[in-house]
Amino acid sequence: MNNITIAWVALPFFLGFTIYLIPKLDRYLALLGTIASFAYALELFVQSPLNLQLLNSFGVTLTVDRLSGYFILTNALVTAAVVLYCWRSDKSPFFFTQAIILHGSVNAAFACTDFISLYVALEVSGIAAFLLIAYPRTDRSIWVGLRYMFISNISMLFYLIGAVLVYQASHSFSFIGLRDAPPEALALIFLGLLVKGGVFVSGWWLPLTHSESETPVSALLSGVVVKAGVYPLVRCALVVGEVDPIIRIFGVATALLGVFCAIFENDTKRMLALSTISQLGWVLAVPQEAGFYALAHGLGKSALFLTTGSLPSRSFKELQQSKISTPIWIVLILASLSISGFPLLCGFGAKALTMKNLLPWQVIPMNVAVVGTAIVYAKFIFLPHAQKEKPKLGFWAAIILLLGWLIVANSFYFPAYTVINIAKALGKIALGWLLYWLIFKRIALKLPRVLEEFDHLIGVMSLTLILLFWMAFSWLDI
Repeated sequence: MNNITIAWVALPFFLGFTIYLIPKLDRYLALLGTIASFAYALELFVQSPLNLQLLNSFGVTLTVDRLSGYFILTNALVTAAVVLYCWRSDKSPFFFTQAIILHGSVNAAFACTDFISLYVALEVSGIAAFLLIAYPRTDRSIWVGLRYMFISNISMLFYLIGAVLVYQASHSFSFIGLRDAPPEALALIFLGLLVKGGVFVSGWWLPLTHSESETPVSALLSGVVVKAGVYPLVRCALVVGEVDPIIRIFGVATALLGVFCAIFENDTKRMLALSTISQLGWVLAVPQEAGFYALAHGLGKSALFLTTGSLPSRSFKELQQSKISTPIWIVLILASLSISGFPLLCGFGAKALTMKNLLPWQVIPMNVAVVGTAIVYAKFIFLPHAQKEKPKLGFWAAIILLLGWLIVANSFYFPAYTVINIAKALGKIALGWLLYWLIFKRIALKLPRVLEEFDHLIGVMSLTLILLFWMAFSWLDI
């Protein structure tokens, strides 16, 4: 299993290099990489956890288990869907090369349990993501890509300083070394990961970046890339129990902030991006169950981003005045219902499992977030529709893969299907839909976007660092 793991980590990078040598095989090689990850992820659900240490404490420490299996499976399915979506497009071999390199670097982030290896994986993923965001080579796309890379690199500089402090205190870069590190190390590392993962106000770079990228790139960013920053936070909370309260607090705050802003957003892609922030909060709210929720969100959100690319407009106001294609509407309904927590889709089981493991102080705000999510996705569910021309074959291949797994993944948590859980889920969704029709459909409120300006993103990063310093010094004894 050790050799298989090393080969699995290296394979996407080898395939990316091979695409440059044999560009005519670009789509096939990219798809091959996702199939390998898919098979490896399924293997993790039946294998015992694997801990692999290379070069002692100075080198790579890998941990793959059921938790990382969920994240790797998400990465495999979402990337495969994007490859299928672009199969008959005019995307060049360069696009597929960067897509598979991004896939491999995100996989590496899901396996790393030391801060230096994680730093390398996150930096590689950041470069590949930048190249995909800037792929159209327009002035707008290049600026959005550079903005993303600048914010990412600045945050990772703080992270790197924190990693050095961990090694200075424990003579190891392993996550477990965080227990012996000074509080400022935790603050610096967590700042980098919060920004990279798009969590709370540190993630306010996310709405513009995800909404202005091309449709398949948006699906990759929201489906898997941001989870490369969230996963280490989850793993740290499990390895060092003292930081669990901090992760949960940021999870709840992120879930509420994201859903509040998404409710008032009129742009379809921006709404989905803001909802991504909220759903990342759900992933962090209960670290021990983060994997299943990450899978459910990644599948549903990627399907939604790919589908919005087939809509005639990005404005909800315009969509409400016309009729969209019925097949497109059905896809929007299924993916929206899953994220809202509707039974028979894996979003229901993921929400039920998360709600079951909430701490008492989390219950009320997270129930508010559930109702808010139902309000947000009611915008898609109640759009007018009529039979029209169907999208291209590549679109349907991607959507069938994603929606199929939204149904198949129900088997991961059958105990969710109790009368009480089903009644609660349906009641919250019904309440959200009622509030949408009575109140929020009639409200036209445009929230300020001042925090999304580049200089304010840096300022918010500084304020978040101060908050983390206060939490670390006041609450923790690590």
